[in-house]
Amino acid sequence: MISPPRPPSLRDGGGRWLVAVGLGTVVLFAAGVARADEVLTFTGTVDAAAPNHFTIPFEVPAGTAEIQVDHDDGDPDDILDWGLSSPSGFRGWGGGNSEPAIVSELAASRSYLIGPIEPGTWAVDVGKAKVAGGAASYAVTVTLRDTPTLAPQPEREPYAPAAALRAEARWYAGDFHVHSRESGDADATFDEILALAASRGLDFVELSDHNTTSQLDFLGDVQGRAGSLLILPGVEFTTYAGHANGIGATAFVEHKFDPSPASIQAAADAFRAQGALFALNHPALDIGDACIGCAWKQDLPASSIDAIEIVTAGSAQIFYEPASRIWEGLADQGAHVAAIGGSDDHRAGEDPGAFGTPIGSPTTMVFAEEVSVAGTLQGIRQGRTVVKVRGPADPMVEIDPVPPEDGASPPRLRALVTGGAGLDARFVIDGALGDTVTIDADPFELVVALAGAPGEARRYRAGVLGGVPPVTLTSHVWITTGVGPVG
Repeated sequence: MISPPRPPSLRDGGGRWLVAVGLGTVVLFAAGVARADEVLTFTGTVDAAAPNHFTIPFEVPAGTAEIQVDHDDGDPDDILDWGLSSPSGFRGWGGGNSEPAIVSELAASRSYLIGPIEPGTWAVDVGKAKVAGGAASYAVTVTLRDTPTLAPQPEREPYAPAAALRAEARWYAGDFHVHSRESGDADATFDEILALAASRGLDFVELSDHNTTSQLDFLGDVQGRAGSLLILPGVEFTTYAGHANGIGATAFVEHKFDPSPASIQAAADAFRAQGALFALNHPALDIGDACIGCAWKQDLPASSIDAIEIVTAGSAQIFYEPASRIWEGLADQGAHVAAIGGSDDHRAGEDPGAFGTPIGSPTTMVFAEEVSVAGTLQGIRQGRTVVKVRGPADPMVEIDPVPPEDGASPPRLRALVTGGAGLDARFVIDGALGDTVTIDADPFELVVALAGAPGEARRYRAGVLGGVPPVTLTSHVWITTGVGPVG
C-alpha cells in the first residue's frame, strides 16, 4: 500500500498560517514572520504487483521558492526510481539518483528542470524497478523553502537547434548513445564528453539521457564550446520492458506505464510527432537485474521502428547475433530499419564495467547533406548508415549499383571496401549469408548479381568480417528488380 498524502495546511480567516501538518512533522510560524521551511515526510510499502509506478502527492503553498526531495529505498535489495511532477506536468526524472532532487525557478539539480514553483498539487513519481521479497519500503522527505539554496544557473536556456556546422554531402562519424551526468546512473561532464568525442575524430554525438529533457537546457552553452562537433538532442526512453532511443527528441514523452501495445505505440508516435526517430537500444541485452529492462520486450509494430542499435558497447560479442536476428525479423515484415551503433558511454571513457566502452566504440557513419540535426536524421531515414564496431579506424563499406558494361549484363550491386585488406567480406541477402571473400586489395570491390522476379523487392547488406560481430556492417539497401533502390 501507499501512504496517503498529508492533510492540507490550515489558515485562519485573515490568511495567517496557524499550523502546517505533515506526516510526522509539525512546524509552527506566525503571521508577519519569515516562513520556516516546511518539511513533509512520507513512508510506506509497495508490493511487486502491477502497476510499475506510483505517485506520492503533496501540496505546495504559494510563495514556495524551492522544493527538495530526499528519498530512500529502505532495503539495498530493492530498487526504486524517482522523479518529480508539478501541476503543469513533468519536472524531472532522476531514476536511480541517490542525491536529493532540488528544483527552483532558476536552478535545479541534475536530471531536473528549472521553472516557476507553482502552487498546487505536486507529486513524487516512483518506479518499481526491482521489488525483492514481494514488498519494498520507502521513506520520502519533501522540504518546501521560501529561499532557494541553489545558485542560479544562467547557462541553462531553452533548446534551439544549432545551425549547420558544415554543408558538404558525405559520410560523417558519430555515436548515438552517450550519457551525461543528467542521467541518474552517469557522471560524465559535458566537457569530458566533448574532449573524448573530439579526440576520436567524431563529427557528432547524441546525448541520450534516461527519461529526461534536462540536458537540453545546456545544449546551447555546450554547442558553443564544441567547435565542429555537433551535439544531437535525444533521450534514452527507458522502460522496464525495453529501452529505446528518441533520436532528435526535444520534448518529454511519458515512460511511466505498464507494457501494453497502446502505450508503447503512443510513445513511438509522440517521438515521431516532434520530428524525432524511434530506435531500439540494445534490444537483445537480456541480463536480468544487471541491466533492468534493457532487452526489448514491448509489443510495437515494425513499421513504428526507424532504427536499431545493432551493436552496443562491449556487449556486441555476446549479443550481436540475437540483435541481428531481431533486425532481420523487422526487415522480414517490410520495415526499412536503419542500423546504428552506440557506446552507451556513461563515464566519458572511464567506465570500469564489463560492457563499458568509450564514446565512438562503436562508431556510426551517416551519409548526410550537412552536419546538422536535420541532416543527420534525414540520413538515418534514408538508411544511409554504416556501423564500425570497434571505432572510427575500422574499414568502411559503401554499397552502390554497378553500371552495366553492356546491355546484356545483369544488374549488379557493389560493396566498396576501404581499409579492410587481409580481412573477409560478404553480402547478406534477405537475411541469408552470402559467400565469404578475402579482401586482397585496398580499395576492394565485392560484387553480387541482383536476382528476383520483376517487381520483387529484396534487401542487401554487406559487412567486413573479423569474428563475431563483424568489424563493419551496412544498413540494408532495398532493390526492386527492374526498378532499382526503394526508399
